[in-house]
Amino acid sequence: MKLYLSSYKVGNNMGELKKWISEHDNNILVIPNALDVFPDGERKTNGILEKSKELEVLGFNPVQLDLRNYFNKPEQLKKEIKDFKAFYVLGGNIFVLRRAMRLSGFDNYLREIATDPDYLYSGFSAGICVLANDLHGIHLADEPEQDPYNYGEIIWEGIGLIDYMPVPHYDTPEHPESHLMYDVVTYLENHNLKYQTLKDGDVIIEDLNTLDTNLNKKTR
Repeated sequence: MKLYLSSYKVGNNMGELKKWISEHDNNILVIPNALDVFPDGERKTNGILEKSKELEVLGFNPVQLDLRNYFNKPEQLKKEIKDFKAFYVLGGNIFVLRRAMRLSGFDNYLREIATDPDYLYSGFSAGICVLANDLHGIHLADEPEQDPYNYGEIIWEGIGLIDYMPVPHYDTPEHPESHLMYDVVTYLENHNLKYQTLKDGDVIIEDLNTLDTNLNKKTR
């Protein structure tokens, strides 16, 4: 699986996404469940449409996938998405997104296809943090107790596709959460947890089948 991990929106390495389209197809599933921390309504819908438009400009055909429709139905989810090879996971609340992935079985699906080079996982902010092994540290920039699904517990275990925490919006004063990321980095360093910082615009690209990394930011 190729990972395209952006700090915010599609980031500054859009050529990689266009290359994906040229080598595969342009269908992509947009997963907005990190935004379930907000009530359904016009504002939320417009935000999702805005992010989808960015993909359309690149040449993608975005199709929205609401994981809530597949809670406790992992086999049905697999059937629904079996013809899609690309995913784009939006930002929002990391812990809400993590719950949605577990309840739908999407987390296990990602683990199953992780070493298949014909898949693309792209996303930003919460959509990339959720891939880490451990979600401790990033809680200082989010609200772990937010639980719109009444799941009843905080999931601290990430998906585990990468062995570090991507720290988005780092040293990006124009982003309202940027100042929180300094505390996140301090926590991660004090607990000897691996991390990689990204300013808005930065992108990490990895091929999980080879574990080669092309990183344009500092690494810890």
